[in-house]
Amino acid sequence: MDTENYTSSIAFDKRLYKQDIAGSIAHVKMLAKQKIISSKEANQIIKGLNTIKQEIESNSFDWQENLEDIHMNIENRLFEIVGKVAGKLHTGRSRNDQVSTDMRLFVKEQSINIVSSIKKLQISLVKLAENNIDIELPGYTHLQRAQPILFSHHMMAYFEMFSRDVERFLQTKSRADVCTLGSGALAGTTYNIDREFVAKELGFSKISLNSMDAVSDRDFIIDFCSSAATCMVHISRLSEEIIIWTSKEFDFLKLNKKHTTGSSMMPQKQNPDYAELSRGRSARTIGNLMSILTLLKGLPLTYNRDLQEDKERLFDSLDTLSSTLNVIDEMVNGMKLNKKTIQKASEDPELLATDIADYLVKKGSPFREAYKTVVEIVKYSNKNDLTLKEFSLKDYQNFSKLFDQDIFKITANSSIQSRDVPGGTSTKQVSNSIKKAKIILEKNVE
Repeated sequence: MDTENYTSSIAFDKRLYKQDIAGSIAHVKMLAKQKIISSKEANQIIKGLNTIKQEIESNSFDWQENLEDIHMNIENRLFEIVGKVAGKLHTGRSRNDQVSTDMRLFVKEQSINIVSSIKKLQISLVKLAENNIDIELPGYTHLQRAQPILFSHHMMAYFEMFSRDVERFLQTKSRADVCTLGSGALAGTTYNIDREFVAKELGFSKISLNSMDAVSDRDFIIDFCSSAATCMVHISRLSEEIIIWTSKEFDFLKLNKKHTTGSSMMPQKQNPDYAELSRGRSARTIGNLMSILTLLKGLPLTYNRDLQEDKERLFDSLDTLSSTLNVIDEMVNGMKLNKKTIQKASEDPELLATDIADYLVKKGSPFREAYKTVVEIVKYSNKNDLTLKEFSLKDYQNFSKLFDQDIFKITANSSIQSRDVPGGTSTKQVSNSIKKAKIILEKNVE
């Protein structure tokens, strides 16, 4: 068994090169400012670090697994470029506070990138809702037809879900916004460093207040993985509805063929594979969250090598969520509504049962009594294979004398428009929610 590279993390942590170099440049600037090293030495080191960055970005950098991680690979190359002065870079610093700072910079940046991707999807959902503002649709509870709603109202529900995801990632960014550089291995440093200077150079709003907590804290990674898992759960719910709605049993939607695949055996089929994979990959992010929580459970202070395992979970959650958001956005933009089928489904008279009960209440009946009356009406209609649409006034009056000719004014549209309260499904309220959504989406992400 090959155990030589068992401790190596360079295969995955090399993607932190930008953050690692940025942290090193800020650190060396501070060392020069505090006269711990000379300005000449600092300039040599900074020049060397910028050369390394160019090499990495041009794919000419020679990654060496035997050097274990991103930090040692960069430091080793720095020695090759500038000589012994490279050894002064690590003055007053440990890999423990170094990697913590790198990871915090990474999480801050990627949280904003994810927010941008979520908002892109939200724009597509708002556009879909606005373009189909008046399309009526059955609303469901327990996957049973319940009440008529607007399709646009249904889409805006997902807008709200993803708005909460935006909030979570902004909170994740905020909690990662703490500079831990200067904490040393666990106890701080004896050098006269300026931590506030480093924090400002790297764009952090504050510094950590306890060196032991600083080098061992990974709460910000839990935050990111939790936010990613929650967002993927929301995507999974949307994907599930797309899968259901594209089935022959529903036939509410058609997907762009780009987002379906055929069967290897059954030539008539177009399977919603992209939606299924989007639904399935939520499991990866949930697993990553559980993994990082388990990793930290019972871990004593301070730094332990176990923490090396945090990166792959973070990176996988990021990559999974980022790619899935792009796929779902494309899918939403490529969807076509089968308006005839949707309209037919929304005309199901039983969707109006609640409205009929409310009708009786407005005529003076207690709600529970009205509810029982409508239950009996529905039972009768089912037993006699008679839809509510086919009921005469006499049929209704057999169940209650409160029914009058105005009962026939109750339609899917009247039901929808009557729910004209903030958050309701009326055209007016949905239009208002779309307007508010557009204002929110126009705001810059900070």
